[in-house]
Amino acid sequence: MRDLDIPLPVMRAVLGPMFRVMMDHRLPVTARRKLSELASLAQPVPADTAVTPLRLGGRPAERLTAPKTATPRPETAVLYLHGGGYTIGSPTTHRSLAARLAHETGASVYQLDYRLAPEHPHPAALEDALAAFDALVGLGHRQDRIAIAGDSAGGGLSLATAQHLVTERGVRPAALGLIAPWGDPNLPPPGERDLVVNRRWSRRCARDYLGDGDPASTGYAPLRGPMAGLPPTYVQADTGELLHGQCVELVAALREAGVPVRFHETSGLWHVAQLQASLTTRAAAAVSELSAFLMASLQPATAPDLG
Repeated sequence: MRDLDIPLPVMRAVLGPMFRVMMDHRLPVTARRKLSELASLAQPVPADTAVTPLRLGGRPAERLTAPKTATPRPETAVLYLHGGGYTIGSPTTHRSLAARLAHETGASVYQLDYRLAPEHPHPAALEDALAAFDALVGLGHRQDRIAIAGDSAGGGLSLATAQHLVTERGVRPAALGLIAPWGDPNLPPPGERDLVVNRRWSRRCARDYLGDGDPASTGYAPLRGPMAGLPPTYVQADTGELLHGQCVELVAALREAGVPVRFHETSGLWHVAQLQASLTTRAAAAVSELSAFLMASLQPATAPDLG
């Protein structure tokens, strides 16, 4: 199936009601998960994508590769951590985005089915992500040839994972790719809703993810965690989304700590529009920019041009 270029006003008119239902805090979490799986059917996976189920660190996962890409780099890897407020989402819901990254970077992209709240509050997801990174090393991937990427809650989880690797183990991944990362669930949204996220759903997810834990834990709120020593980092956010302010704060903290950062701000898209890259060219362009950053970062003798 070819990519489409549906006008943004049409996309917004279709997606708005869908997300209002899917992100209704009153729905049982099982219903929200089912709806997110159904919505992913409208996000086709690129042709010639090889999807291989496996386990990483004891959790279900999948490896996505593009065997016919012009520049295959099987020795490099991207650990992709999906979003969904730590309560919904799966490799299925984000397969189209992860597959595009595999095609555009030439790397093996691994999606992790980490444990979700409220059944498994923090630090379960972080423990799973760290175990998955270790498993990739066990598969033969060098630590400095593994990038960690994710969107929304998965972006926050990616940041927390990298912080733990750097500060607790002295291990530095190749790069961080963060799409609208949710860096501090303690912070209430600055508005009632954007096209995708609403305040009540966000606050419920934050409570479910925290459970009985400490809200001051930097694993829970990595925006408050140590930034020094992190690898080159890409942050992408739309100016109209509720998490834009957190992303601006994160970029400032990274730069103050001396971390090379690229900050890409879009206008007129929506929260993690990259999931709809097959439906509109502006979202596809955003994925391509992230892919270019990751591809450059994964090369042993090449540093990405950051600005």
